[in-house]
Amino acid sequence: MIHITLPDGSVRSYDHPVTPMEVAQNISEGLARNVLSALVNDRQVETSTPITEDARLQLLTWNDNLGKKAFWHSSAHLLAQAILDFFPEAKLTIGPAIENGFYYDVDFGGESISEKDFEKIEKKMLEHARLKSEFQLYPVSKAEALKIYTYNPYKTELIENLNDGEITFCSHENFTDLCRGGHLPHTGFVKAAKILNAAGAYWRGNEKNPQLTRVYGITFPKQKDLTEYLHKLEEAKKRDHRKLGKELGIFTFSEKVGSGLPLWLPKGAALRKKLENFLQAAQQKAGYEMVVTPHIGHKDLYVTSGHYEKYGADSFQPIQTPNEGEEFLLKPMNCPHHCEIYKSQQWSYRDLPKRFAEFGTVYRYEQSGELHGLTRVRGFTQDDAHIFCTPDQLLDEFKKVIDLVIYVFNALGFEDYTAQVSLRDRENHSKYIGSNENWQKAENAIIQAAEEKELKTVVEYGEAAFYGPKLDFMVKDALGRSWQLGTIQVDYNLPERFDLSYIGSDNEKHRPVMIHRAPFGSLERFVAILLEHTAGDLPLWLAPEQFIILPISDKYLDYSKKVLNLLENSDICGLIDKRAEKTGRKIRDAELAKIPFMLIIGENEENTAMVSVRKHGEGDLGAMPVDDFRKLLEKEMKV
Repeated sequence: MIHITLPDGSVRSYDHPVTPMEVAQNISEGLARNVLSALVNDRQVETSTPITEDARLQLLTWNDNLGKKAFWHSSAHLLAQAILDFFPEAKLTIGPAIENGFYYDVDFGGESISEKDFEKIEKKMLEHARLKSEFQLYPVSKAEALKIYTYNPYKTELIENLNDGEITFCSHENFTDLCRGGHLPHTGFVKAAKILNAAGAYWRGNEKNPQLTRVYGITFPKQKDLTEYLHKLEEAKKRDHRKLGKELGIFTFSEKVGSGLPLWLPKGAALRKKLENFLQAAQQKAGYEMVVTPHIGHKDLYVTSGHYEKYGADSFQPIQTPNEGEEFLLKPMNCPHHCEIYKSQQWSYRDLPKRFAEFGTVYRYEQSGELHGLTRVRGFTQDDAHIFCTPDQLLDEFKKVIDLVIYVFNALGFEDYTAQVSLRDRENHSKYIGSNENWQKAENAIIQAAEEKELKTVVEYGEAAFYGPKLDFMVKDALGRSWQLGTIQVDYNLPERFDLSYIGSDNEKHRPVMIHRAPFGSLERFVAILLEHTAGDLPLWLAPEQFIILPISDKYLDYSKKVLNLLENSDICGLIDKRAEKTGRKIRDAELAKIPFMLIIGENEENTAMVSVRKHGEGDLGAMPVDDFRKLLEKEMKV
């Protein structure tokens, strides 16, 4: 008998090999109509894949992320098929599913694709989809695969790196592609298609390789879903942090300074400072001590930590000292520096935990084609902290960090989040450092802490850092997009590599455990996400300019300055619009600048010691004494 265990713990037994689709049909015809793919013992397979021994089975639909992955990966085959219909000489390379949709990298040779081609490709994709052709996955020998792809150097390179038994092709209708699997039962599930754009991309992401054309697309099982998605895309364009950052005067870039190195303008610097002050105040209450470390470090520091071995290729080239022949690196991580701060003296168990925090700027090389506003840069500031504690303190300290992260999210209006438990790859341990015993202890601590804090969690294998497992907070913004923000990591390995210790109650040396944490992740990326989440309408307490005074003529500048001084003495920041413009124009400009409050001052306001108040997005709030306006702001600014 073959026993199939379903996610709810129920077991179905069969006296013959069975496919996921057959199991779905046994449960209900309605479920079978909606199943797109399946997980068998955590490996994604086609619904037609025979299960020949006892196994865990999860049936995947459109409501599952892996179901969407199968849908979009299959759609990449439809895209490639349609491209060949119009560009028969094109050479296909790879076509994976991505978070929203899919892409296919194509060498069009002497031809090129443009927006005018998109509509006909979309129509052709749907023509093929309506035929409901089954996706058929089958093994091919290495020699046969190489023979089939003699005309395509990209596929040949992929095949050369595979062994016999690892190579599969997938066919539907008249189209065949080198593919490892994870497809829909048939093409008919695809009912709506859109080509989103085409951009340049180097083969395998290496700028020394040929440049290809990456064609992005997305598909849905209903036209309604596509319409809603395109509406969200338009809204996302309006909220693009690069657009808002320019309009609101938050940040800029300069080619002379260097790609991927943001320049914070006065308003952006004020915003950063407010975020830092907010977190620093919370950290002080939680017992953190602020430290400062250099922007560079000796290469040996990162060799000891393991960062050089794992990330050396992604670091900037070492800096050579003029005479001594030493090598330094721009700091890619703060944690090795904090280990050395801890090691600067001998601690007792009575001193622990030690919580060192720093807004530390780090530098990592990103290829120019991967840079994107503030979300992908070459220099960024982490709200980094490292906690050194005894093993007995680990669980309690981890839960306290969870509380801090949730406090930050709530204060900034991020209420929809999931905690991702990021563990080691189950099969391949070669990319991680440290003993299995320490990894097991670290993973158990994270799982237990998340359970005790009653977090909504998902488990992802293979997403751990090279030195330890993580709890990554996946936050949804106002458009329903998912972002990875806060992260907490348990690390038994760096304390070993740096030979860190404390004196225990037995007067012997013991090894501390290290917790890495960053609620924002990086200030650059966090500001980008915050701008897009709020559409630039920042919470009042974070706004670089909380109010603007609009005198209707120069005659009222003196009273405007008096009002400004009164409010600034209460740590409320604003400015006076001294331009010789009509009041209506000043109001429109203040609305575009998303300044939360406007104070209009004329003869009546001056004579009565009042201000006429307008609120951004809401309009006129009427006249009130200056002190009442101050109280209104202080009430709204409470975090």
